[in-house]
Order: sequence, then structure tokens, then C-alpha cells
Amino acid sequence: MPDTTIKSWVIAARLRTLPLAFSSILVGTVLAWNDTPLDFSIAGLTFLTAILLQILSNFANDYGDAVSGVDSDKRKGPDRMVQSGAISRKAMRTALILFSFLTLLSGSALLYISFPDNWDLMLVFFGIGIVAIAAAIKYTVGKNPYGYAGFGDVFVFTFFGIVAVAGTYFLQTKSINWMVFLPASTLGLFAVGVLNVNNIRDIETDRIAGKFSIPVRIGKEKAGLYHSLLISLGFLTSIVFVLLDYGHAFQLAFILMGPLFLKNIRAVKSKSGNELDPFLRQMAIATLIFSVVFSVGQFFG
Repeated sequence: MPDTTIKSWVIAARLRTLPLAFSSILVGTVLAWNDTPLDFSIAGLTFLTAILLQILSNFANDYGDAVSGVDSDKRKGPDRMVQSGAISRKAMRTALILFSFLTLLSGSALLYISFPDNWDLMLVFFGIGIVAIAAAIKYTVGKNPYGYAGFGDVFVFTFFGIVAVAGTYFLQTKSINWMVFLPASTLGLFAVGVLNVNNIRDIETDRIAGKFSIPVRIGKEKAGLYHSLLISLGFLTSIVFVLLDYGHAFQLAFILMGPLFLKNIRAVKSKSGNELDPFLRQMAIATLIFSVVFSVGQFFG
């Protein structure tokens, strides 16, 4: 395979978004580790499944936006591989099938190890997995993709926050701890923040192409306020989580990450178009750093 082709697939995978999947699984795993001995085989397959699902979602977005015409020569940000012709539509469709299969295979192995004697739970989580795969593809692919109607934020919050964190916790502990939904909300809100930066950057071209994301619907100024709200609520839900089960001040160390997010908020309000592209990556990395500091604080706090 030519180096240019390999590079194109790496770009299409959007590696800079992978910290989002890693962050959610990390937090869910550490919270579970506080309550039960950790099963490292479950942890490894959980991380693998989440990464595969993230790449599948990115491939689907690249393909769907090219087919619909949302990606064009006027689009802001990095080139998309299908739209630019670096990857053919046929090749990307094949990749979607392949990564759907790999995600399903990894997820099935995860469920088999997690619930070897409980077919009811296995089937419930298998159904959740199928929905997650379908949602990742349907975001921009097919007739009436929900991402074009402004519902992408709901998908991201649900699957990168609630399902990823609380689901990871349940796979390890086989129990529900409603307090886990607080940090799960934090990761979901931050993941929506990453999507919001992306959508604000593309607001003009999305409007022309008929993609009605939240920023397109409410305008850039209000989208900036929405961004501030997402990050503020993200910090608040984690602070409430710690205060409800306070043990040591180190548990609140994640508050020191505030300046990283404040920098992102200011950029979203003051910049536009390609100027925002570095802050898309910065938001993803800030989320990863937050999750690491939060997890360390909970583990040793």
C-alpha cells in the first residue's frame, strides 16, 4: 500500500479525536477499580472497542459529508479524504463494513468475558452495541442523517459520556452506582464541547450545505455561550461527585485544569473558521488531561 494511501487512512481516522474515547473509558475503569478488583482483560477489550467505534464514526462522517455535499472546496478545516479524492467512496464503504465488523467482534468478545453466565445482560449490552454502531454510521450517512438535524450533540453526550463511563463501570462491577452518572455527564459534556468547536468552525459551509447543527441554528455568538455552559456544567458535575463522597483535597485536583478549558472558551468566542482548528485538538487533549487528573485523584484521594 503506498505511503500516501496509508497517510490518507490515518487522516480519515482523525487520531486527534481518539482521546475522547480513551478519556471516558479511563474514568469508568478507575471508578470501577475503586469498588472492585480490576479485570484487565475486560479493561483492555473495553478500550479497544471504544477506539474502534470512534474510528468507525470518523470514517462514516468523512464518507457521509462527502456524499451529501457538506464537504466541499469551501469547507474550513483539514481536507476530508473522500471529498478530496484521496480515498474513493467504494473504499470507504468497505472500511465502514470492516470497522463495523471489527467493533462488533471486539464488543462481542468483551461481553462474553464480562457475562459468561448471564445471557440476559449479554443480550442487553449487545443491543446497546448495535445501537452505538448504527448511531455512529447514521450520524451523517443515509437518508435524513440525524447529525444534519442538530441531534449530534445528543448522540455524543449519550455514547461518549453516559454509556462509555457508566457502561464501563458496570462491565467491571456488575452493579449500578448512580453517582457515576455525574462524571459520566462531565465526559459527555466535554465531548459535546469538542463537537461544538468543530461545528462552529464549519458554521458557514454547513449552513450553505443544509447541515443544521446547533451553531447553525442558534448562531455563533449563542454557540459560544453554549460552549461556556457545556464546560461549566462539566466541571460542576465532577465537583458535585467529589463533594458527595469527599475523602481528600487531591480529589479536586482536576480544578487546576480550568485554565486549559478557559483558553478554549475564549478562542471559541473570539475566533472563527480555520482559526478554530487548533482549538478542536486542544479541547480533545484538555479532556484527556482532565480525565487523567480526575482519575488519579479518585484513585489516590
